[in-house]
Parts: sequence; structure tokens; C-alpha cells
Amino acid sequence: MVLGVTSSSPKWDARLWGALILLCGIVFLDGLDVSMVGVALPSIQADLGLTTSELQWIVSAYVLGLGGLLLLGGRAADLLGRRRVLFGALAVFTLASLVGGLVDDPALLIAARFVKGAAAAFTVPAALSLITTTFTEGPARNKALAIFNAFGASGFSFGLVFGGLLTSADWRLTFLLPVPVAAIVLALIPRYLAKDRPYLGAKRAYDLPGAVLLTAGMLVLVHALVEKNWPEVIGAVALLATFVIVERRTRQPLVRLGILRSGSLVRANLGAMALFGAYVGFQFVATLYLQGTLGWSALETALAFLPAGLLVAFGAPRMGAVISRYGTTKPILASTVAFTAGYALFLPIDATPYFLTFLPVILLLGLGFALGYAALNVQATAGVSDHEQGLAAGLVQTSFQMGGAVVLAAVTSVVGAGSTTDYRAATGVVLGVAVVSVLLALIGVARPRTEEAYALDPA
Repeated sequence: MVLGVTSSSPKWDARLWGALILLCGIVFLDGLDVSMVGVALPSIQADLGLTTSELQWIVSAYVLGLGGLLLLGGRAADLLGRRRVLFGALAVFTLASLVGGLVDDPALLIAARFVKGAAAAFTVPAALSLITTTFTEGPARNKALAIFNAFGASGFSFGLVFGGLLTSADWRLTFLLPVPVAAIVLALIPRYLAKDRPYLGAKRAYDLPGAVLLTAGMLVLVHALVEKNWPEVIGAVALLATFVIVERRTRQPLVRLGILRSGSLVRANLGAMALFGAYVGFQFVATLYLQGTLGWSALETALAFLPAGLLVAFGAPRMGAVISRYGTTKPILASTVAFTAGYALFLPIDATPYFLTFLPVILLLGLGFALGYAALNVQATAGVSDHEQGLAAGLVQTSFQMGGAVVLAAVTSVVGAGSTTDYRAATGVVLGVAVVSVLLALIGVARPRTEEAYALDPA
């Protein structure tokens, strides 16, 4: 079993730090991949001749593969053993990255992105549940999760710069860069991560029908929103409703619906959907606007976004102490306010001069991420028993990704030809989602929760 930090062993030794950093490498890869590809989107569009609605599938294929199978990935991590799942899925992730950088056909590129997201659906909950079962709830876990999130922010920040530089040479390099990073992590897993025991309290049953229904429902919903096909929306709702029925009737469900009785867990997941969904939609609009309308290069666009990533990388490691002292509801509320203010500032669709227009927007979004991302993860896994940490971790990561796919689809449906009016309407959608997140956060503040009892002095 992986060593844990308990009240009787408060000091972190070199091996424990090594294991934590290795696990953080997983979320670093995810942040790296998302930001690099985001910056490269206009170049991909120009090279392959994609429409705006087709272009969004480069992002949506990944987040739907990730979001649709995360719960299955969390279940597999709990039942098969977290290290085993992590190693196998990371190998697939590496291969899919290589294929994505080599293919020429847009359909194959999108398929490779989906497979890559599906592989990440197993690596992310395995890594996160290894952390939550290694570090006991409270300051130790808060610190570990803060470091975990800081690596994700760092991956995003480095990905912006690398994406800009690599796209200037060839956008395919943005798909290939994760390959050596993933290979290094694979080589170090046996050294730093001890084998963990699968959970033996239940039969090894996997709810494949549930996973298929959830993924299919989200794929149909995204396609329906992008194409404005309202009959398809009804079909998507029917698939998702069938998913709920299956989960209620199967003996080993993908989602034990009883876990949703926790109001704070539900709010954390809805907040995750709003946070990541709004940001993915904003990044899509802003990237097309900066490069398509203003004529900025990929590197200039990356540097324009970089202050947000740096702010998160600097602030995220300190969030463990903040959450331990103040709980999760106040940082989440502050996060939603910062995001809403940032999107409202961008609504006039004006990025010149940069330091007076776009930079304040980016700084507010970076502050929002630093405050909200770790707090939502902590709130979503607090009070959950060890054998369901994989489920809880998978559930909140599913919410992040599904929110990204749905809001991006809604934004794409109004971007149209990419006029300033279209960009303003798309930003209005993003702002509306952010306002909803503020309302959710206010409900959390207004309802004191027993989960906040773990808030301790950061010392």
C-alpha cells in the first residue's frame, strides 16, 4: 500500500514527495495538452480547412472522451487497483498522443483526441484517488490537493508558451510534445508508487451500459447544440434519462445515486461544470478573436493568456492553508465573483490596448481559478469513504469536463461567422453561466454544512 500522512506521521519523507510529484505529473500532462491545442486551433483550422463547428470537435472530442468515461475510470481504479489502472491508461494516452501528431485526416485526428481523452478518463481519477487515500482528510490532504492543482496550472501555463512556440513551427508538434513527458512518468511509476490493494468489498462489476449511455447522451447533446438540432436534444435527454434508470436498477452502478444526497457534493459538481465550461467557452472565443480578427500570432496569443496560468501556479500551492482555515464555500464564492467580473469586462470584445483591456480580464480569471479549482475538488471529496474516493474524484472531474463540452457547444452555436457581434453574443453565454455559478456559491454560503467541520488552523 502507498504510505499515507496521518496524525502520527506528520512529516513527508522523500519517497512520499516523489509519489506526489509523480501523480502531479498526470494532471500536468492534462493541463499541458489542453492549453497547447487551444492555442493551435486557428492554425489547425487554416491547415485542414475546418469550419468553426468542426473545429470545436478538436476540443470536444477530448473532453467528452474524458468526461464520459471518468466514472468508469474511477470505478476501475477502486476495483482493479489504482496503480495498475494508472499505468495501463497512461500507456494508451501516450500512444494516442503519437497517433494524433502523425495523422492527416481530420476525422482520424478527432478520433485520436477522443481515445486520448478516454485514456485520461482512467489516469485522472486513479491519480486523484491515490492522493485522497494517501493523505488523510484535513490539512495534509488540502496541501496535497493544492500542490496537485498547482501542477495542473503549471502544465497549462507551460502549455500556452510551448503551444505558441511549437505552433509557429508546426501545429502537429503540440500533439507530439506530451509523448516524451508521458513516457518518463510511465518509467517512474514502478519505482515510486507501491502496489495498492483493490477494494474487496464488492464484486468486480463494471457498469458498461451506464458508461455507454452517458457518453452517447453527451455526444448527441453537444452535436445537437452545435448544429441547433432541437429534436436531437430530445434524444440526448432520453439517453441521459435512461442512464439514470440504469443506475437505479443495476447492482453495481457507475454512480451510486445515494452519493448525490450530499448538498455540498452536488453544489461542488455543478460549480465545477460552470467554472470549466465558462472558461473553455471563453478561451475558444478569445483565441479566435485574437488570431482571426486582430491578427495576433499563436505565440502572442499564448503570452496574452499566460498571466492567468502564472497566477494560478503561484496561488494554487497556497490554497491548502486557505481551505484549511476558511473552508471551501468562501473561496468558491470569491472565485465565481472574480470569473463573472472578468467575463463582464471582456463583453465589449476589445483587447487593445492589451494592458488596459485584456490583461485585467486574464488576471481576474487567474484569480478565479486559483481560488475555486482546489476548493471545488476538496468540497467534492470531503466526507466520502475511502472505497468511494475513486467515484467522488471521477464525479467531480466528469462535471468539469462535461461542463466544458456543453458550454463550448452552446458558445459555438452562436459564434457564427466570427463577427464582433457574434463574439459578443458568445461571451454573453459565458457570462450567463458565470452568473449561475455565483448563485450556486451563495446557496453554499447561506447553508452552513457539517463538511466544514474539518477546517483547521493552517499551522
